[in-house]
Amino acid sequence: MEEVKPEFTKDGSVDLRGRPVVAARTGRWKACSFLVGYEAFERMAFYGVASNLVVYLTTQMRQETVPSVRSVNNWTGTVWMTPIAGAYVADAFLGRFWTFTVSSLIYLSGMVLITLAVSLKPLHPQCTADGDCAPATRQQVAFLYAALYTMAIGAGGTKPNISTFGADQFDDLDAREREIKASFFNWWLFSSFAGGLVAVLVLVYVQEEVGWGVGYTIPTVGLALSLALFYVGTPFYRHKPVTRSTAAGPARLIGKVLRAAYANRRCQLTGELHEHDKAWYAEAGKRLLLHTPANFRFLDKAAMRERETCTVTEVEEVKLIAGMIVVWLVTLVPCTIWAQVNTLFVKQGTTLDRSMGGVRIPAASLGSFITISMLVSIPIYDRVLVPLVRRRTGNPRGITLLQRLGIGCALQVLVVACACLVEVRRMRVIRQRGSAHGPHDTVPMSVFWMLPQYVLLGVGDVFNSVGILEFLLRPVAGGDAEPGHHLLHQRARRRELPQQPARDARRPGHQGQGGPRQELDRRQPE
Repeated sequence: MEEVKPEFTKDGSVDLRGRPVVAARTGRWKACSFLVGYEAFERMAFYGVASNLVVYLTTQMRQETVPSVRSVNNWTGTVWMTPIAGAYVADAFLGRFWTFTVSSLIYLSGMVLITLAVSLKPLHPQCTADGDCAPATRQQVAFLYAALYTMAIGAGGTKPNISTFGADQFDDLDAREREIKASFFNWWLFSSFAGGLVAVLVLVYVQEEVGWGVGYTIPTVGLALSLALFYVGTPFYRHKPVTRSTAAGPARLIGKVLRAAYANRRCQLTGELHEHDKAWYAEAGKRLLLHTPANFRFLDKAAMRERETCTVTEVEEVKLIAGMIVVWLVTLVPCTIWAQVNTLFVKQGTTLDRSMGGVRIPAASLGSFITISMLVSIPIYDRVLVPLVRRRTGNPRGITLLQRLGIGCALQVLVVACACLVEVRRMRVIRQRGSAHGPHDTVPMSVFWMLPQYVLLGVGDVFNSVGILEFLLRPVAGGDAEPGHHLLHQRARRRELPQQPARDARRPGHQGQGGPRQELDRRQPE
């Protein structure tokens, strides 16, 4: 009886030792279940720090609101900027697994240092029995920010590689696995939102009501547990082989096509373009792309047959990257609303009536409404909306990625409109009743007026975050997703930085007496 040989993956995936992996024994949800579990714990740890950091700086470190908001935005922006370097190191040198391993130790070290900063008395300001509190010393501030930026450096290697490592567990050359992969991104975000929900509902409450030390110890332990969970799944993981050309490939390809197109700029474009046959691509393990004459037509001159400088597939790969950049630019402005969630929205919530049935809701816990709306929306989208629309459109995703992003951007416009109307009403109540002039005064207006903007933001992010993640992490140049890595984390960085000029313009010296900014600066959270 002839022995049946195991079927290896078609995309050349290997195990940790570089050996080909059997498709049935590795990857898919068997491996991704560990990654999804890690993501839930890691997001709990991150948002356990980020969600209430402004409150900690203003109440415990005795900083003013505007410098605190600026510091938090700079730190959060750095958290999303360092992944550019992390993605490059993974693609060019260490691979995703080992880059993640080294970076996760740095990340955990940063969390331990932050926990020490909020727990040990010499590392944060102390108050006397009379209630007088000294401002933070330079040494205390330096230690806290050193811990925060250590965490940011660690995130640079973990954040870009864990999601793409999850995508690596599915063989793009296998139709069945490719279909499962489309659903993976939805549930990946679901686990991320679940971890964030625990942070804003439980950890924020513990930090403000039980103690900051306990509130930061819990996410630190959670991060350690998430790493243990990740390494339990090591035997099931698939890895992409690392070559030096992987990271340089897209940049080299773009330069090659642009140089060829410029050199041929005076030539008359004809229908004869240079391309290899299908057998050549099959042997090389690459994809053959069809010509799209309607897009970026000037680049087609790089593939003119008489010159034979570039192939049509190489030109089309550059067109795909250019298209990604266009979509990335369009989504930059709407995503800046996220910079307000943990800063302005939180400070705005501290001025409103947060009581509910005798319980006082922490201002930072308002973000839980975003997460709850996400957790409810994702199963509805994945299990109800997609199958329903798929029957009409024939698209495996139901709607195209661009349509998904467009719906998300439209919902974010509604978020800004709702936030504007709530702030107008809040200021009207202040002017009419003379409220919120003292450091602990509350505007006689329920915090649940902010609920629509949080819910719409959560629903919109189900369309936007999953859509942009899948769109930018599609293999582009020679099967490489590195251009998407960079654009994805540059987009997240832009959530923070564009806020700085506008926020400086709203400082007390730039606005008349009694304006909205001064009302927020005058109010310190309890």
